[in-house]
Amino acid sequence: MRTLDVAVGDATLRALAFGTGTRSVVAAHGITASAMSWRAVARALPEDWQLVALDLRGRGGSAHAPGPYGMDRHADDLIAVAEGLPGPTVLTGQSMGGYAALRAAVRRPDLFTRLVLVDGGLPLPVPAGVDPDAVLAAVVGPALARLAVTFESEQAYLELFQAHPALTDWNEDLDAYVRYDITGAPGAIRSRVNADAISADGRDLVLNADAVAADLRALTVPTVLLHAPRGMLGQEPGVLPQPLVDEWLRQAPAIRARLVPDTNHYTILVGPTGAREVAAALTA
Repeated sequence: MRTLDVAVGDATLRALAFGTGTRSVVAAHGITASAMSWRAVARALPEDWQLVALDLRGRGGSAHAPGPYGMDRHADDLIAVAEGLPGPTVLTGQSMGGYAALRAAVRRPDLFTRLVLVDGGLPLPVPAGVDPDAVLAAVVGPALARLAVTFESEQAYLELFQAHPALTDWNEDLDAYVRYDITGAPGAIRSRVNADAISADGRDLVLNADAVAADLRALTVPTVLLHAPRGMLGQEPGVLPQPLVDEWLRQAPAIRARLVPDTNHYTILVGPTGAREVAAALTA
């Protein structure tokens, strides 16, 4: 793994590059995650591939990059990364990163040979009459609460994640992911995620589902959607229930979909089975 600094006009963003192959993947992470969440997938790629995972604005090594945030901005940043790589590139995104990757693929289909959406990229259904702010609070409220907490030590922060019901099979990739997120001195350890970025991105996803739907209908890049049968707490159904997936397979002819058995919203990316499935879809 090596670090890259990517100039995007108004800021310099951090990216993590895994591997040295001549064939490239550009990857976007979830709403409170970082580029390190792609470590397991990168290791599962063939030797002639490299994976360049961007720390999106407000996260990881890009935590101090200025806003505005939102899918338009993240898509432009992903495009900037791809423009710096030789030749056509595969694009991927997990969870919120799937929405940013989708927007980038629609804007610049000439840059990407394939799009792989990992448990994300379909409009979030908001029932009629439900207050969008209430939906937003349900979606990002727990994450914002975690970002406000400080911990006595790195070990205490690790133990918070180790107790998560969806992360029961702890491994070295999860350990590296959590440690990469840490900032602060002992006694004041915390996540380095910018809470303003989480609020802005969550609001974008909840309030602008119509823009996501338009992106899906306009999509021309061949796309694979990998989705998990279990959700953020390891429960059924998954974040993208099968009826929602089936509906968008009808509406977006560029998409094929595959359920990845025995995974949840996180292990579809960071677990060994999920990582292998994602790597296979990227290089198919």
